[in-house]
Amino acid sequence: MSENKREILFNAFDMNCVVHQSPGLWRHPQDKASTYNTLGYWTHLAKVLEKGKFDGLFLADVLGTYDVYKGTNVTPLGSGAQAPVNDPMMLVSAMAAVTENLGFGVTAGTAYEHPYAFARRLATLDHLTNGRVGWNVVTGYLPSAARNMGQEDQMEHDERYNHADEYLEVVYKLLEGSWEDDAVQNDKATGVYTDPAKVHPIEHEGKYFKVPGIAITEPSTQRTPVIYQAGASKRGTEFAASNAEAIFVNCPTRDLLKEAVSKIRDAAEAAGRGRYDIKVFAMQTIITAETTELAQAKFQDYSSYVDIEGSLALLSGWTGIDMSVYGPDDVIGDDVKS
Repeated sequence: MSENKREILFNAFDMNCVVHQSPGLWRHPQDKASTYNTLGYWTHLAKVLEKGKFDGLFLADVLGTYDVYKGTNVTPLGSGAQAPVNDPMMLVSAMAAVTENLGFGVTAGTAYEHPYAFARRLATLDHLTNGRVGWNVVTGYLPSAARNMGQEDQMEHDERYNHADEYLEVVYKLLEGSWEDDAVQNDKATGVYTDPAKVHPIEHEGKYFKVPGIAITEPSTQRTPVIYQAGASKRGTEFAASNAEAIFVNCPTRDLLKEAVSKIRDAAEAAGRGRYDIKVFAMQTIITAETTELAQAKFQDYSSYVDIEGSLALLSGWTGIDMSVYGPDDVIGDDVKS
């Protein structure tokens, strides 16, 4: 597809919690986020997005808490900053049942769940959504998650991506190579449901995983769901260039966005792919109203509920730097170490 013919796609961005990226907004009189733990909240959202012609709903997730800020859970818990947070994959079946076209990009990490079990969960969702599910691959960034999974800390940054490379290799082998397309016979006359000769062990043995056997799910609509990625580091971009079909980026200016997209396009070519093989989703927070003046008033209203400490807790978790040791006017340069 030529550069001038490309289609703009829209994903909504949410998380199975009270506060995703707007700490304090849960206090707004019209906010309904506290009902995040009900199916009605999510089925209503899915219907609204489908009516609005959105292409997909992208669901973020974390397994740990944002305790980097002041070294405790006091602030993230008090402000609701991505805590409490529920599993996003559980939502997809219900939302798929009330929509026909909406896609679902679900975040799941490679650090703590074995790829054999995870591949089955992916395939199951792909079956139930008739091919409308995607996987946002993350390697993790919160030390609290590593500790609660029995580790002292996360793997070193680039090593996390080496681990993820093999993780995806196992998933690909299970979902793409284990069962032939016509393995399922469902033949009542012969009494053969699956032809054993058409199901193959993957015989994977690598640095991190040993998976000798067959996949236990038959091929789903996509086989492998759409792969999303959002890593912004050099190693993360290399990983995305080799695996991702869509990349999520968050850039505060047009110039930085242009630079980020160019790097992604260059990396895709370096990985032997087409320059436009990867779709790039740029984050935008859009406030709508009947007029510009009303939209600005709505923005000011929302801004009055900002929870500064909750925001700093999120920022501390994302960067690994305890922002409580800096003042609001301090300049934080490249020499800061986490």
